[in-house]
Amino acid sequence: MNNLLKLLTLSTIIATASGCVSYNNSQPSSPIDSTVKADLKADIAVGDAISGQSSVNVLFGFLKFGGDSQFADGVSYGGQSGGLSSLGLDPVSAVKSAAAYKAVKASGADLIVAPRYEVSEENYFIFKKVSVTVKGNKGNIRSIR
Repeated sequence: MNNLLKLLTLSTIIATASGCVSYNNSQPSSPIDSTVKADLKADIAVGDAISGQSSVNVLFGFLKFGGDSQFADGVSYGGQSGGLSSLGLDPVSAVKSAAAYKAVKASGADLIVAPRYEVSEENYFIFKKVSVTVKGNKGNIRSIR
């Protein structure tokens, strides 16, 4: 009994003397406000009219099947932010990108001058088909100064 009392007393002293410790080291910071300015001018040759078309099937509003596997990258199409687009599940942006890729690739252009997108959605509650046609002019970069 005496040993049990000593062990209980020792464990109580150890438990009260030690405890959980957390450290927080805060560092003041400020946002980086920088501006990148490039005084570059591109000489672009504007050519004939070009167009591209793409479509995709969407099940339950987010499962895309069919459609294209090659897309134009680095193009912001505007529109709403948040929702499905912030998760990368926006089918319209993906189809616009694929249509732009097809138009540029088929014509041998570097870019589409004044692109106009025609978006068609056939919605059947759990299934929808999104089709996009892009029309514009062929643009080839001659030089950049």
